[in-house]
Amino acid sequence: MAITIHEALRWASSFLQENGVEPTAGEWLLRHHGNMERAKLLASLRDPLPEPVWQAFKQDVAVMASGVPVQHVLGYEQFYGRTFLVNGDVLIPRPETEELVALVLNKLKPGPQAILDVGTGSGAIALTLKLERPDCYVTATDISEKALDVARENAQRLGADITFAKGDLLAPVAGAVFDVIVSNPPYIPYRDRDSLAVHVREFEPEMALFAEEDGLMFYRRLAEEVPACIHPRSLVAVEIGAGQGEAVQALFAAAFPFADINIVYDINGKDRIVFVSGNLGRQGHNID
Repeated sequence: MAITIHEALRWASSFLQENGVEPTAGEWLLRHHGNMERAKLLASLRDPLPEPVWQAFKQDVAVMASGVPVQHVLGYEQFYGRTFLVNGDVLIPRPETEELVALVLNKLKPGPQAILDVGTGSGAIALTLKLERPDCYVTATDISEKALDVARENAQRLGADITFAKGDLLAPVAGAVFDVIVSNPPYIPYRDRDSLAVHVREFEPEMALFAEEDGLMFYRRLAEEVPACIHPRSLVAVEIGAGQGEAVQALFAAAFPFADINIVYDINGKDRIVFVSGNLGRQGHNID
């Protein structure tokens, strides 16, 4: 007798939990294999699962139980309502980063803007900004050629015309000036490596996760490099790790002594974004 969808989900949930993996990932995986929206899945719990689907599902559940992220098993992640290809060469986009994108979109001025995404990874931030604001000119940099390959493929699939540049932080765009600079740089201190879940620690790129100097190295470098690539009315927004808000705020306050530098908290009440606006000039005179 064929196994039902309910039985398959119950088995997967138990098996994943026994192996220290979030049990709800099984539902996502079964929806993928069965090509079903969640409502249809829930309405079909008593239906038999076709044998080929059951076998493929079991195989992928076993892969996930070894620690492989479900996004790597599927090959994609949803971000801001769109599907982005992901693999072990890029950071898996997180919901918290959607809040960064939403903030930037809300703060964008009318008319074309030149936007720079530093450390683009899968391209989730840069491509979303371009697709939500087609009138803007978006450039994305990354030091990893493999990451840029993923971002370029996502751009082609989603129909987003942006410019990619390979190099370290802002080095690839030296001499250019942008209206908006946004970045989600590595910010996890190396000392915290062992505390991360195995699917993060072992399967996402180390260079996209960890930073020296208590996780603040890239913010120090951004605070040093950004002033050369902006004008006094530019906007700067960076995602941060929980608990880093005041330290990152201080770094940008030193770089922009007359700017408004705010810590923005996410839906969970954690400091998540540092946003720099107002007078980004080096002098305090009126720039209106």
